[in-house]
Amino acid sequence: MRVLVIDDNKDLNGLVRRGLRATGFAVDGALDLAEADLKLAVNTYDCLVVDRTLPDGDGTALIDTMRCGGVRTPALVLTRRDAVADRVDGFAAGADDCLGKPFAMAELVARVRALCRRVGEIRPSVLRLGDLTLDLSRRRVSRNDAVVPLSAKEFAVLELLALRADHVVTRSELIECCWDEMAEPDSNVVDAVMARLRRRLGPPPVIFSVRGVGFRLVPLESR
Repeated sequence: MRVLVIDDNKDLNGLVRRGLRATGFAVDGALDLAEADLKLAVNTYDCLVVDRTLPDGDGTALIDTMRCGGVRTPALVLTRRDAVADRVDGFAAGADDCLGKPFAMAELVARVRALCRRVGEIRPSVLRLGDLTLDLSRRRVSRNDAVVPLSAKEFAVLELLALRADHVVTRSELIECCWDEMAEPDSNVVDAVMARLRRRLGPPPVIFSVRGVGFRLVPLESR
């Protein structure tokens, strides 16, 4: 899942991006509305985290423009304003959630994850694919009832493959959904993560390479 954080406070912007990345999100950052517009024009995001007070305008104006254009990407508004009227303004502009500053990182991550689950089809909280089980809420994987320890990035990649089980996921889709602007698409980053993931899942293999295209997760029960 890919998130765009829009906040002109460089320290807070970096803190939020690091906090989200640590839990498996791919995260880009923007310091104002103009930079956000550029990134929204070239990338697809599962959620926006938007500060209300930006150097070139109110963050809710961006959300309002998106909604008027038919873009339904979930948006969480950050604000120092405590008045009920300010929060109401955010929701009126099309925000899906509001969170006051200062906030606990764990709460922000939980809210962003909940908003991301609204994208597209409703996702089950637990995926069972043969002997492989993914608990999406607890971010836990098990195989044959044995817990498989995964890094946040490994879980993100496996989650995408599992959600599209039996279908090929291209390298570009993996980069788009599981990495952010800091990733090098031409590097072997995808292969390295996939190799670690296969080792951790153990035999028999469930992730297969599709030469020149990408990867596919094939549950044992589908063979």
